[in-house]
Amino acid sequence: MNTPTAGTTADLPPNVPFWRDPDKRGMVFQIVVLLLAIGIGYFLFSNTQANLERQSIATGFGFLQNEAGFEIGETTIEYSSADSYGRALFAGALNTLKVSFIGIVFTLLLGTIVGIARISHNWLVSRLSGAFIEVMQHIPILLQLFFWYALFYEAFPSPRQALNPFPGVFLCNRGLIFGVPVDHPSHGGMLIALFVGIIGWWLLVRWGRKTQESTGRILPVHRLGMGACVLLPLLVWMLAGAPTAMSIPSLQGFNFLGGVTVSPEFSALLLGLVLYTSAFVAEIVRAGIQSVSRGQVEAAMSIGLRPGQVLRLVILPQALRVIIPPLTSQMLNLTKNSSLAIAIGYSDFVSVANTTINQTGQAIEGVALIMVIYLFFSLTTSVFMNWYNKNMALVER
Repeated sequence: MNTPTAGTTADLPPNVPFWRDPDKRGMVFQIVVLLLAIGIGYFLFSNTQANLERQSIATGFGFLQNEAGFEIGETTIEYSSADSYGRALFAGALNTLKVSFIGIVFTLLLGTIVGIARISHNWLVSRLSGAFIEVMQHIPILLQLFFWYALFYEAFPSPRQALNPFPGVFLCNRGLIFGVPVDHPSHGGMLIALFVGIIGWWLLVRWGRKTQESTGRILPVHRLGMGACVLLPLLVWMLAGAPTAMSIPSLQGFNFLGGVTVSPEFSALLLGLVLYTSAFVAEIVRAGIQSVSRGQVEAAMSIGLRPGQVLRLVILPQALRVIIPPLTSQMLNLTKNSSLAIAIGYSDFVSVANTTINQTGQAIEGVALIMVIYLFFSLTTSVFMNWYNKNMALVER
């Protein structure tokens, strides 16, 4: 039979005043704090509204429908100055999403490689990776962005003297310009085929894992998956007539026309984010790998697994459970640090929002949109990583 512990409501005599009841007293305190917070919020809101009306500043988000009247240097969607502020902000959000997604992919790859190299038995490889981590971690990211941005403009020639390392590829202070296939209806089908191949790869990995757990056989699921990701789009391309038309850049006047241009602003931002964040990811990977006991490695080698198999099948699956939580924080940091793009002139969401604020004078709405967008990106990343972390958690049998 359970007995009430000391200090609980059950120990109090009947008809006790509420200020002596800890549960009721706590409820009263919470209500008072809530009312106080509501009062402060109402005061700030009403005071802000009064000040805006006094200065004849419009409020609300109706300005999103107005013509923007300014250009954006590079966008992933069609945009012109005649479009609305809403479309301009959408284009800026896509720019932020683009640099964040590509940056996360390259950061994971580089950070994993450097982290594994950090604990290599090769003295030179270990020291070089250690030097990379120390240098990149201790230089502020804003200074790195300034450095890479200046390097792109100072180290590379003008378009007329552009470097041409490969046919159809040019490198100058306007960025990296290269040829791409001319738009064709088959490209959409190839993209769908690629997604089908990726889904098939994922299903193959799940099936291979279950087969390995039940029979001990290791199936070549990754080779089959990569083959599907290559062969399916290739099959769609061949069925569509194998179009080979290319848009090759050519120098016209003082700039290149045709192809695709990767601007110095985007390149400097991406390079700075990747190098800075990958240094922290490398340390996370190193710590995760070293958290796996030496006995696990020795046991894997004793049954004849090769070093690559030991790393892929024994060490990394266990290390991921240590790596994923701090890795999530670094992915969020990279996304939030992308807002520094405004310092080097890349048109991310913050840059476009600042221009919008300067033209409309609606700073509160503009800053609120910035906060909502970055909150959305952060929460989306956190939800995905928490789901992945849950799937990688140890399951008791």
